[in-house]
Amino acid sequence: MTSEWEMPERAREPRSKLSQPVEIGWAELVQLPDLGLHHIRAKIDTGAATSSIHATRLKPIETDDGLMVEFWTRVHQDEPSCKITAPAVARRKIKSSNGEVQLRYVIETTMRMGDFTWTGHLTLANRRAMAFPILIGRRALARGFRVNCARRWMLGRPEERDA
Repeated sequence: MTSEWEMPERAREPRSKLSQPVEIGWAELVQLPDLGLHHIRAKIDTGAATSSIHATRLKPIETDDGLMVEFWTRVHQDEPSCKITAPAVARRKIKSSNGEVQLRYVIETTMRMGDFTWTGHLTLANRRAMAFPILIGRRALARGFRVNCARRWMLGRPEERDA
């Protein structure tokens, strides 16, 4: 029996560009299957270059395969925080929304919006004060998404979650 969270076979292989532009709203659902995170409410932000995810208690770990970063995240308010370990591909200086420059870890993971799946980068940032645990920036959107700032949930509405 397959889980409802599994991606259809055709969406498993990450691609770099959409064959046709896809219109999305200012808020959409994002899946991060490699991290075990699904149906995450994300803000689409054309003003941000890089995408980011809410992360706290960051811990870099040196392994034989390279640098990994362990962090805690909570992407649904009705669920407890969970610990995630992901490959770190860089540390970048990022100017946050309040103008402060921060040095952040960058992880690489499979990302999905609607039927489109790609490998992308997420910076790790404390987004606790933000309304959305994930922000999707221009680098991800440049794959062929067109943002309609008057709409949201164009690729699927969030389900009501049991409290």
